[in-house]
Amino acid sequence: MNTKLPFLAFFTFLIFNLFNANAQSLSATVIDSVSQQPIPFATIQLKDKGVITNEEGKFNFLLNETITGSDSLTISSIGYKAVSKPISEFTNTKIVLAPKSIELREVIVSNKNYTADEIMDFVEDNLEKNYTNNLTKKRLFHRSSYFDRWTKSNFKVKKSSIDVLNQQFIDSIISTIPKNDAYYQELVGDLYGNYDEESQKLDLLKASKLYDKNTTLNQEKMEEKFNSILKENVKPGSYFKIKSGLLSFKIDADEVNELFKEDIDSTDVAALNAELEKKKKDKEERQKNFASWKRNNLGSILNGLPTQDGSDLNFILKSRKYNYTLNEFTYLGDDAVYVISFKPDGSADFEGTLYINADDFAVIQIDYSNVKPVSKLSLLGISTNKYLSKGKIIYNKSANGHYSLHYYESEIGERFGIKRPLKIFEKNRIVKGRNKQNELSGDMDFVFINVVKNEIIVFESENISQATFDGFTENNTILPIYMPKYDPTFWEGYAIMEPNTAIKEFTATSAE
Repeated sequence: MNTKLPFLAFFTFLIFNLFNANAQSLSATVIDSVSQQPIPFATIQLKDKGVITNEEGKFNFLLNETITGSDSLTISSIGYKAVSKPISEFTNTKIVLAPKSIELREVIVSNKNYTADEIMDFVEDNLEKNYTNNLTKKRLFHRSSYFDRWTKSNFKVKKSSIDVLNQQFIDSIISTIPKNDAYYQELVGDLYGNYDEESQKLDLLKASKLYDKNTTLNQEKMEEKFNSILKENVKPGSYFKIKSGLLSFKIDADEVNELFKEDIDSTDVAALNAELEKKKKDKEERQKNFASWKRNNLGSILNGLPTQDGSDLNFILKSRKYNYTLNEFTYLGDDAVYVISFKPDGSADFEGTLYINADDFAVIQIDYSNVKPVSKLSLLGISTNKYLSKGKIIYNKSANGHYSLHYYESEIGERFGIKRPLKIFEKNRIVKGRNKQNELSGDMDFVFINVVKNEIIVFESENISQATFDGFTENNTILPIYMPKYDPTFWEGYAIMEPNTAIKEFTATSAE
């Protein structure tokens, strides 16, 4: 009698259940068998749930009580042989995929020899059939990453009648501005609606924000220092007139006085109660505004997908603006896929690659990047330049045959510049005989770069009725929890996309 096999099966079962009971997740890195390099954006599928590896090939799959060791986990990526086996057999932190690619001419035996343009015509003809705009409830994870960088921050003082506001002081103020800054925000929630920007409702479940509060404190101290100088040198009844070339505006006395408003007397009970009530209402307003902001953000992203009418990503619906080339024929798992590259034909903005299912002509993956600034403006010394717009979009096919968004990533970079003269006059209505009190004038030369990266992964999507959508009422009481450094336990019990190394290693300079 062979006792090894039952013992091995029992041992595997025991290890899996111990692992499941303690970790509640499966973490690994997917790598290429030839190059040994990580495979980003591979799909990890278990039953009806799926995740995506991050740009470092890492994933974390949330397990629950319905998962058993015999359930099959499938890992697939375009151009690779899919791996599918019971979850209990994944005992290594690295999962290897072997390349699977064949020559185009060898496979177009049972298919017509379509050109790239003909394939794109089929894509457009089948859009309505392949992509539904039905109402759904989508459980999703959304990560926003903001990166700010000052490349130039100069102000040359030409004249100042307030001695303290000299070049040295202005330089010290500018030096406190962080030259590089990062801010990360994550949320899990249920999004109700379709792909129309105005037809969205959001049920926030949990949210976090990760940034360095110390940089904010520095700016607050800078403002305090500047305000103290104004308080000591500005007379009651003054207002400021600010002029920059042809542009000018004024800050009235009430706004100046607001800077110097005294704190509430702690012995005044009525005032304290009023302040507490105000803070409560402020928090409720912030909760409402945060939910509204994220709902609008998500709605704008979904409405801007290249399969939607009017999208700025027009390389599918405005095919006349692009040249298409059929590059190869490959596989995503067992599905045959056409790989078509596109480039502008004239004034279009983007180039990239489309991966198209050979059976139903659905676009299942898109990689794109801009070839020129998407927009730019320069007027009176003020300039803007959206120099970067790139991304990746992956669609999943549901049991009903329709495709819907599974993963979305975009990176938008904008450069802002201002090179203008600046004059600040203090004027006073009360002082007789001399309306103009003080003046600070100089030349500004600032250049600021902002990059915003959005990542969305849809874990579950179910069709809902119009009655269900109408009957759902938003009641969001969630505000993002501040974290001075990445906390791997924060998202325990929630499915998310594995963070990259930069996020994991982020630590505020003054953790709180």
